[in-house]
Amino acid sequence: MSFVVPTGSTLIPDLRPEAREAPESGIVEVMNYGRLREGLIPLWVGEGDLPTPAFIREAAARSLAAGETFYTWQRGIPELREALARYHERLYGQPFSPERFFVTGSGMQSLQIVVRMIAGPGDELIIPTPAWPNFVAAVSVGGAKPVCVPMDYEQGRFTLDLGKLEAAITPRTRAMLINSPSNPTGWTATREEQEALLALSRKHGIWIVADEIYGRFVYDGAARAPSFHDIVAGEDRVIFVQTFSKNWAMTGWRIGWIEAPEAFGQVIENLIQYSTSGSPVFIQRGAVAALDEGEGFIAEQIARAAEGRRIVYEGLKATNRVSLAAPVGAFYQFFSVDGRDDSRALALELVDKANVGLAPGLAFGPGGEKGLRLCFARKASDLTEAVARLQKALTTV
Repeated sequence: MSFVVPTGSTLIPDLRPEAREAPESGIVEVMNYGRLREGLIPLWVGEGDLPTPAFIREAAARSLAAGETFYTWQRGIPELREALARYHERLYGQPFSPERFFVTGSGMQSLQIVVRMIAGPGDELIIPTPAWPNFVAAVSVGGAKPVCVPMDYEQGRFTLDLGKLEAAITPRTRAMLINSPSNPTGWTATREEQEALLALSRKHGIWIVADEIYGRFVYDGAARAPSFHDIVAGEDRVIFVQTFSKNWAMTGWRIGWIEAPEAFGQVIENLIQYSTSGSPVFIQRGAVAALDEGEGFIAEQIARAAEGRRIVYEGLKATNRVSLAAPVGAFYQFFSVDGRDDSRALALELVDKANVGLAPGLAFGPGGEKGLRLCFARKASDLTEAVARLQKALTTV
């Protein structure tokens, strides 16, 4: 008698619908298709090609050597929360209490915790799109409903129509998720736009979840992008989600933070406790070094990204096949190819014809379906070669 090992497929209907219906990542599909191609230039994910700098790695190594491998503060070690306060004071020119900062296992965990705090089944959260796919996923797997508001698009540039956004607000709306500078488009809210968004928050009593992760990556000579930190006051409903991944090349470390009113401390501590029970101390020691010693490295990252932006924008524009504008912030070029509307098929085709990996715009929601996202946070020689390959391929696709 033969025995067949059950696959569990017949049990899938018994899972919660939020889990069953969690969207697959269109980016990962293209990555899996091309990741083993010899010589492929991977520009599909949001990370650079520089490893974490030595001064951060060495701080973590010293902590490991000292045996700091035990459970620790759920909110983060005091030294890191104090370093976060110092960093924000330098960046925004105002005092910050360490009690406003809560260390998490990633920017993604920060987002999940914040969504869980403010929304659940029956609630709605507004997301301007195209947007990082994890926004929609974090909302939907938490049981709430993501409401996508496509941005306007003209000559490669995206703009936010505040009238459309307000029209999407209903009695069930709990929050707006505002990512500025934006992944994938590079759209960056002006101070006036942020003031208008804050006015909507106050008028309708809804939250702003502010993702300003790319706030240091701007190309107009400013030290940073406009921030809600510049305009919030008193009891404004604004919570910030953040990560160490981008500024300090720490994508694989999985550490981030939440900035929220001090009164939320016990609530956030509880949610951290019931998910990860805190971030490893040795990783936090590396994060302290990043904050206190990392300005030179950030400057290097921004300079490399600025050169990458120039190479990619000028090279793609020269094809006369694409619609694009130089991004104001972040480190992505979002563009569409004339005559090609299926970004998934095009991304797969460019793996074959150009040996370059790009993210399909379809993954980023309404308004992004025809586009492609290219990460230019890489060395100039890789980007120059990638653009040359794309220029050749775009003559035939």
